[in-house]
Amino acid sequence: MAEFLLIFTNIILPIFILLFIGFVIQMRFQLDLGTLAKINIYFIVPGFIFVRLYESDFGLDLFLKVLLFFILLVFLLYCLAFITAKLMGIKGSKRTTFSNSVMFFNSGNYGVPVNDLVFRSDPFAMSIQVIMLTLQNIFLFSYGIFSLRAHQDGKLKAALGYFKMPVLYAMLAGVLLNYWNVPIPSQIWIPANYIANSMIAIALFTLGAQVAKLKFKKGLYSVYASIVLRLLGGPLLALLIIVTFNIEGVLAKALFIASSMPTSVNSAVIAEEYKSHPDLAAQTVLFSTVASMATVTAVIYVANLIF
Repeated sequence: MAEFLLIFTNIILPIFILLFIGFVIQMRFQLDLGTLAKINIYFIVPGFIFVRLYESDFGLDLFLKVLLFFILLVFLLYCLAFITAKLMGIKGSKRTTFSNSVMFFNSGNYGVPVNDLVFRSDPFAMSIQVIMLTLQNIFLFSYGIFSLRAHQDGKLKAALGYFKMPVLYAMLAGVLLNYWNVPIPSQIWIPANYIANSMIAIALFTLGAQVAKLKFKKGLYSVYASIVLRLLGGPLLALLIIVTFNIEGVLAKALFIASSMPTSVNSAVIAEEYKSHPDLAAQTVLFSTVASMATVTAVIYVANLIF
């Protein structure tokens, strides 16, 4: 019970305070949500990725292990989401939004605090979470955007459109400057850190604003199905991969817990930007975040028992 309350007060409550602020301001001033989405995609997220990649310190061996786990997990989640969507009769761009809500999980503003809490600021465990965060952002802002734009613009135009995204160049700059140990002048590094530190607040504020304009409906079975696949299917598939490849220790525990995070806030942001069922995406993020209060706690409990 004490651990449950600790997770709630340190992770869930701060998240919902930011969501509530976004909700209230949207109700009062009726903000342009498309503009908020653009601020996230073209300004905040690139800055965040650049800073975190430049700061990270991890070896190639650890990176490859986490990369293999990530690829297998996302592939299995996609298969599970695709089969579920077919059975439920979800088609077209709505199927893409549904699949994205299952594959993209909140490794940043949710996963990082959980990792820090569970592992007591262990730098090795945090390195694992940073890699997961990086891979999630790369995947989200490459395939995630491509999959949404392909329905509207065609696959070729969608693929070419990715090269216009600043996230790609922020990722490359962060990795290369880190690898070559290139010092960054304080005139650039200070504002870059300001941008990176604003990501959590702006992303959650945007989600709260999206929620304010939602018209809640009954019988949203696609939302419920997505939540079950993300919060229960994710950890179960992760455990299957961990057992199959005999992953042990802190690495196994960190990967297992990382897989249990709720749907990524940025999946709702890009759905808003590309007008691909943003209400469905926002409701999935909101409800999965609420439900994760119980499921993430359970996963942490199980992880403490078996790893």
